[in-house]
Amino acid sequence: MARRPYDLLFKLLLIGDSGVGKTCILYRFSDDAFNTTFISTIGIDFKIKTIELKGRKIKLQIWDTAGQERFHTITTSYYRGAMGIMLVYDITNAKSFDNIAKWLRNIDEHASEDVEKMLLGNKCDMADKRVVSRERGEKIAQDHGIRFLETSAKANVHIDTAFYELAEAILDKMPSNADDGSGDTDRIDPNRSGGGQNKSLLGGGCC
Repeated sequence: MARRPYDLLFKLLLIGDSGVGKTCILYRFSDDAFNTTFISTIGIDFKIKTIELKGRKIKLQIWDTAGQERFHTITTSYYRGAMGIMLVYDITNAKSFDNIAKWLRNIDEHASEDVEKMLLGNKCDMADKRVVSRERGEKIAQDHGIRFLETSAKANVHIDTAFYELAEAILDKMPSNADDGSGDTDRIDPNRSGGGQNKSLLGGGCC
């Protein structure tokens, strides 16, 4: 049997209000592309990208969730399988930042207790429209003991850094003899072929 083309499988989740740029972050990382057409993701969508980290080939299965409340039941079911979660807000949208507290509660209620978390303040290229200071983002991250970065999918600022840092945090917690992360792959991995393919379960779009 042919050797699997990766050593570990990490399942990551992007959550946050609709319109904060989750899909654009995902597409910038997976395809190095940015789309200015802002169509809200419907339900759940995902991309796959394999990276190399500390001598291991790690397949990242990254789920992009809809921010709208009507998809809450669908999206929260994906929290349980996540090994890392990125909480995204828009630095030009105060409400999206205020709602981070709600998203953190969702993680506490639905995700594994040891899930790695990272807070992203997106759209940092729009400094002239900023309403959420970097210091406020840093404080809420510090209060909850999670990592923080300001990002821009449009200008490609800290996008790769965010995914690599989150993946490294997951890797560092794993037993040294772990040889794969695919224990329940078949349950939520409809894209068996890997690569950079995209699969939308209920439709989707950008940002």
